[in-house]
Amino acid sequence: MEISTLATYHCLAFVWYFFVAYSITHIKTEERPSEVFLYGGQWKYLTVLNLVLQAVFYGVSFLADVLRLIKKLRCAKPVISSRDLLFSVLAFPVSTFVCISFWTLYTYNRELVYPKSLDGVIPLWLNHAMHTAVLPFALLEILALPHRYPAKKKGLILLGFVAFLYISWVLWIYSVTGEWVYPLFALFSPPGLAAFFAGSLAIIASFYSFGEFLNRMIWGQCKFSS
Repeated sequence: MEISTLATYHCLAFVWYFFVAYSITHIKTEERPSEVFLYGGQWKYLTVLNLVLQAVFYGVSFLADVLRLIKKLRCAKPVISSRDLLFSVLAFPVSTFVCISFWTLYTYNRELVYPKSLDGVIPLWLNHAMHTAVLPFALLEILALPHRYPAKKKGLILLGFVAFLYISWVLWIYSVTGEWVYPLFALFSPPGLAAFFAGSLAIIASFYSFGEFLNRMIWGQCKFSS
């Protein structure tokens, strides 16, 4: 894509994610089911954190495009590096995980991840904006331009560290409230929950590798960093 076209796309994507994140975080308090929005509010849900992540990523991408357009290449280099690191390590694997894991569990038993009580609070379009559209956006980004991936060990360590932070946040909320972020977690014994978290980490790591594979197949090995 031309830089001007990329800038337009990234700007629109940033505005979209900002709007979706704003919409979900500004649901009126009196409309929120009490059993869902307890301690931590919306910020305990990976879906909402992913919306913020995507907004940040597309904001950084738009900034990189603008700097290239105005020929500030020296300033653009660190921004481009940040953009590529955000996309490869977080934006693509987290979006893919959110979409696939949500709809898999929703199809099996929606009450485990998205109680029916939310239907009267969150519009259908917002549900799909949070859980469906994130994957096409991520795939389109791979098609739009090449991204430099870090060394695989470094990328997976960074991804694992972020996953550890989120799991710690989930466990902290349970220790404070006695309630799990997702009803699904209540079905597991402690060893079973540990195995579930480990399996989820393995799945999201596979999505990282899948994104790297797609990027290499479309743009070639020369686009990768060592």
